[in-house]
Amino acid sequence: MGRTYLVEESIGQYLTELSTKVKPYVTGLLIGQCSPQRDYVIRAVRTPPKEQQQEESVGPPNLASLDEEWITTHANQVSRMLPGGLLVLGVFMVATPELAKDGQNALRKLIFSVEKSLSKRRLWKLAEEEVSDRAALQICSTTKKVVCRTYDVQDPKSSAKPADWKYQSALTASWLSLGCTVNVNIHIPLLATSPNHDLEKNTKNGLNRWSKQIEDSVFLINGQVKDEDTELLEGQKKLRGNTQPSIQFSDVKVLTQLCQGASARSTATVQVCSGSINLRGAVKCRAYIHNNKPKVKEAVQALKRDIINTLNDRCEILFEDLILNEGPQKKNFEREYHVLPQRLFVPVAGSSVMLSDYKFGDEAAGEIQERFVEMLDQPVQAEDIHIAEDISTVDICPVTDSPGDTQQAQLTKATLLLKLQQNMGLVVAAAVAVLASIFSFNYFSD
Repeated sequence: MGRTYLVEESIGQYLTELSTKVKPYVTGLLIGQCSPQRDYVIRAVRTPPKEQQQEESVGPPNLASLDEEWITTHANQVSRMLPGGLLVLGVFMVATPELAKDGQNALRKLIFSVEKSLSKRRLWKLAEEEVSDRAALQICSTTKKVVCRTYDVQDPKSSAKPADWKYQSALTASWLSLGCTVNVNIHIPLLATSPNHDLEKNTKNGLNRWSKQIEDSVFLINGQVKDEDTELLEGQKKLRGNTQPSIQFSDVKVLTQLCQGASARSTATVQVCSGSINLRGAVKCRAYIHNNKPKVKEAVQALKRDIINTLNDRCEILFEDLILNEGPQKKNFEREYHVLPQRLFVPVAGSSVMLSDYKFGDEAAGEIQERFVEMLDQPVQAEDIHIAEDISTVDICPVTDSPGDTQQAQLTKATLLLKLQQNMGLVVAAAVAVLASIFSFNYFSD
């Protein structure tokens, strides 16, 4: 028996509306959450049309114009706007009957391309017990017939497996929310052997080391350490007779280990560096989890990944902005301060889940609204945009080899030599005094 997908009821209407606009097909992403028992689909998002998109050529319809790179780029952008617990669950295609035969092959190819692109950006890996099936949804624009299959993205030779596609109203109305604030102060050395201060690569390496600290951290949920295999809501009373959806929020504290365990060996490494990158600030993190008896392990894992993702995404956005405004040729940076984009959250109608995005200080609300429409096909009111945090910064500090630095180095060297000579003098004097006392003792003894 295949997997079961519980789908937000409004998605059915959304896909039906898309089917009326098919020329001859439309593709998109499925967004939701995996769980051991079933998967949840909370949004479907069409692939945005390209600018200056050419009209379809005259002739029989085909999938030759399917732009795989454009679809994977869209998936990367969308993944940045998803809080912890949400991910791209698969892809869909609404197509005319003539394309039904080739549609499934195209969807299979897209699923693996999207997953490959997303996994390159992640600083974490799927756990062995995690669900690695992704959905391929095909809908006929004429008959409205729905065919859902899954492929295991961990197995390149995976074949299609049937899956159930079931609509449900108010699917995420009472999902559980977890939030925390993480203070960041990361010092990343720039190795002298790294050509031209490859800032992006060095930052990625530094964040990769930091992400392992987050993975090993202790998470206090509402002030308590809970066993990972217990239910998240264990011990909490359920409200009876209340038909209104209630948002349950858990405040989480993250305790990062200051040192390694006694069993782990630690070695010191001396490296010649040409500068450093310092990331400082306090980042707001949030994760959502289904309300079907979720385990503590699921909730903590979702929040860990949001912590790691949000800082990694901000750095990617910053470097993209630098390249866009200053050009890719600028590699050797002088000392500079940059402001990381701030995180914001936007509610989803009829749901306890909020979607996320990032803004620079000079971005207007209108630009954010346009991005939500383009990336997530969702209109957003300006008053619904909630800026979650204060400013975080990036301080890039290259070490310059200026004449002043050379003089300072020479002065330091001379000072060290002088101190060494003075110390040697003291040592010699002490040795002479000791020898003299010994000689005196022997003389009087005789």
